[in-house]
Amino acid sequence: MSELQTSIAALRKSYERAELDESASHADPLQQFDQWLGEAVAAQVPEPNAMTLATVGSDLRPSTRIVLVKGYDARGLVFYTNYESRKGQELAGNPYAALQFHWVELERVVRIEGVVEKTSAAESDAYYDSRPLDSRIGAWASPQSQVISGRGVLVANAARYGAQFLLRPPRPPHWGGYRLVPTAWQFWQGRKSRLHDRLHYRQDGGGWVRERLAP
Repeated sequence: MSELQTSIAALRKSYERAELDESASHADPLQQFDQWLGEAVAAQVPEPNAMTLATVGSDLRPSTRIVLVKGYDARGLVFYTNYESRKGQELAGNPYAALQFHWVELERVVRIEGVVEKTSAAESDAYYDSRPLDSRIGAWASPQSQVISGRGVLVANAARYGAQFLLRPPRPPHWGGYRLVPTAWQFWQGRKSRLHDRLHYRQDGGGWVRERLAP
């Protein structure tokens, strides 16, 4: 075992920033998420809206990547991407996915599982039109997840589409939003001695059941 491997195995951290109690948490997981995300923003956590998206392909092998949540409400959590990307193809074949937020500075994790559906064309258009021009052109320029010969392909594509569309590029038909409709939530708060707090919310009829899980 290398010196680095030995030092990694010995890494320890004591989690002592906060606690998560049933009586002090929201009965609705969306409200709990809203509170925690707000606290992450207020604490100036780097990219508090960044989340890991896990999908499973037809070969039953999972894959993950980082995406940004761009909206959330009672219907679910929304992110935008290329529909022809690997995640888009996997979601087309298997619409079940999971999200995870990890706010290291606050010693908190939120995990969300659910079913993914495409947002409406109107929602995708509205968000696309709100993006900076270079990001809108980038949606046309990048054949996401495909093999390319080099960065020059992207630069050339961006120049071509920039010249074609000027200041008003339309939303590409292969680009738009997804909404994950939650079926389960889990909130994790680091605690001392590895006795972490874990609150799990599961659907029960039209409401949510809140349960504590052992760490």
